[in-house]
Amino acid sequence: MNMLLVLIPISLLLLIVAIWMFIWAVRKGQFDNLESAALDILVDEEAPTAAAEKADAD
Repeated sequence: MNMLLVLIPISLLLLIVAIWMFIWAVRKGQFDNLESAALDILVDEEAPTAAAEKADAD
């Protein structure tokens, strides 16, 4: 029973920290653009230039 007197305040503290982190992330704009990161994997990279090919050959 004494352990509950320790665990309940710790869990409440962790809850407050998690809520604060979520509010901080929303205010900093972490959730503004959720689509672009998922679409970045579909974009082809540009073809290597002649200078990059020459550097690779050396």
